[in-house]
Amino acid sequence: MKFNTKTIHGGQEPDAAYGSVMPPIYQTSTFAQSTPGGHKGFEYARSGNPTRHALEKSLASIENGTYGLAFGSGLAAIDAILKLLKPGDEVISTSDLYGGTYRLFTKIFEDFGIVFHLVNMDNVEAIEDYINANTKLIWVETPTNPMLNIIDIKGTAKIAKKHNVWFAVDNTFATPYLQQPLDLGADIVMHSATKYLGGHSDLVMGALIVKEKDLADRLYFIQNASGAICGPQDAFLALRGIKTLHVRMQRHCENAKAVAEYLANHPKIENVYWPGFTNHPNHNIAKLQMKDFGGMVSFTTKGNNYEEAIKIVETLKIFTLAESLGGVESLAGHPASMTHASVPKEEREKLGIVDSMIRLSVGIEDEDDLLSDLKQAIGS
Repeated sequence: MKFNTKTIHGGQEPDAAYGSVMPPIYQTSTFAQSTPGGHKGFEYARSGNPTRHALEKSLASIENGTYGLAFGSGLAAIDAILKLLKPGDEVISTSDLYGGTYRLFTKIFEDFGIVFHLVNMDNVEAIEDYINANTKLIWVETPTNPMLNIIDIKGTAKIAKKHNVWFAVDNTFATPYLQQPLDLGADIVMHSATKYLGGHSDLVMGALIVKEKDLADRLYFIQNASGAICGPQDAFLALRGIKTLHVRMQRHCENAKAVAEYLANHPKIENVYWPGFTNHPNHNIAKLQMKDFGGMVSFTTKGNNYEEAIKIVETLKIFTLAESLGGVESLAGHPASMTHASVPKEEREKLGIVDSMIRLSVGIEDEDDLLSDLKQAIGS
């Protein structure tokens, strides 16, 4: 199947009980057994649920993986990956990192003896300088949040394979519509399915997809033992969202292009971050590993004034001021005070996340309405 068909049919089949085309919501905590151990594949809903299982098969299909795992949140999925490690192990991560991931790394797992190296990965060859006998994992976001930096997945995979370390990619911003990291050499793909996979701002969920059975078995054990699973209702909603991922992402990309180009020509705007610009760092890599350039745009105002940025996000009418991203509706955020507030100011500004930065999740509304909204909020 081609991708657009996989989103609707990949890993899916009518429900075995009554032929339901959409997987039913199996809202149950347990399953009847004819004799101890005699069941139809499910015994307790933490260990497995038919609705969640249908979602996990769909996730594996759209990422060209073999095994999918659904969790209660994106951070729960990352937490499961980190539980593959033990005290003294080291992780090399991109320095431009989602604030929640940064918090999980530095405030939780550092206390358990895991060592994290936060590295600029614009040139992936720099990664090798940090690899030693204790290195077990390379963690990458691409595009990154909120700078939209692009990291060479295939180049990083070669380094990971050379040194026999796991390589995980947060594919939340791109989605499998735009890039498929497993095909480029990654071992694990992570999604905050809350975002584009769900697509309607009505669920919180995380996902992991892998190809190797041994790695999948270890992660399934952690998923069951730690219990950070999603419920059947959310699994149903995510399945529904995935079925329109391809058409939504096409419109997200079209609208984001128009927004980025408008902002780039605005006299009050200093910098616009969007991977589709030819002068964007690693634009050529984005062209190679991505089908299009995504629905996220970040920008800063001239003068870098905190109050001015706050006024803009408060004045927007169609863009809603809110956390999160990837829904059909356009959202605006102020990273310094919202998504990246847990990152110290000095560290934030080293990454370029200055006080005037605004991050837009460009939705699928009419392009003209979105541009008019930005015009009235920013002024001329």
